[in-house]
Amino acid sequence: MKREVIIACDFSSQEQTLAFLDQFTDVKPFVKIGMELFYSAGPEMVKEIKKRGHKIFLDLKLHDIPNTVYKAMKNVAKLGVDMTNVHAAGTVEMMKAAQRAIDEVNPTTQLIAVTQLTSTSEEVMQEELWINHPINDTVQHYALNAKKAGLCGVVCSPLEASLVKDACGEDFVTVTPGIRFDDASKGDQKRVTTPAMAREIGSHYIVVGRPITAAENPVEAYARCVREFEGE
Repeated sequence: MKREVIIACDFSSQEQTLAFLDQFTDVKPFVKIGMELFYSAGPEMVKEIKKRGHKIFLDLKLHDIPNTVYKAMKNVAKLGVDMTNVHAAGTVEMMKAAQRAIDEVNPTTQLIAVTQLTSTSEEVMQEELWINHPINDTVQHYALNAKKAGLCGVVCSPLEASLVKDACGEDFVTVTPGIRFDDASKGDQKRVTTPAMAREIGSHYIVVGRPITAAENPVEAYARCVREFEGE
C-alpha cells in the first residue's frame, strides 16, 4: 500500500480553504475536511474540492445509535469521499451499521474508526473517561473491534501504529495524526511524532495540519512532509 500525506484543512470557511488549495498548482494533495469546515460550508464544499481533483478524508467521527449512524453514513457515502470515520467507542454494532451503509452506497470509500484522540493522555483516559486499562491496550482492543465490524483500519497515534498491526495485521490501515516536524511545537497534541518516524513505525497515512497550513510556504512544507514520510 502506497503511503500518503493527508493535509488537515482545518479552516473556518470555504474561501480560506480554496485559497489555501489554490497554492498547489503542480500537485493535488489528499485533504482532510473536519467538523469546523463541514459544518460551515456543508456538502457543497466537499463536492467542489472533489471536482478540483483532490482525494478527501471526511473526518466527522460519527458516534450515535447504530440506526442513526447508518442513515447518516449513507448521506456521507453519496458525497463520493475517499475516506471517512466513526468513533470505535460507538460499539461493534454501530460500526457494522456504518460499514453496511458504505457498502450499499459507495463501496470504494474507506471506513476507519477513531481509537483514542491524540489529545487524550492515559491519565485523562483513566481519570475522566474511567477506562481503566493502559492506553496501548485500549487502542489495540478498539482496533480489533473495528476489524471485527468489517472496517478497513483505524485512526491512531503513530506511536500505536505498530501495536495495531501486531493485533490486526500489516494490511489493516493506520491513519495517524499528531504529526510534527522535529523542529516544531507539539501544540495541543499529547502523543506525537515526526513524518520520518511515522514511516519507520509503519503508518499508511499521516494527517498533518498546522505544520503545513500555518507554514510560511505551505507548498514547500507539504513537499518536505512527503519527502520525509514517503522516503522520496
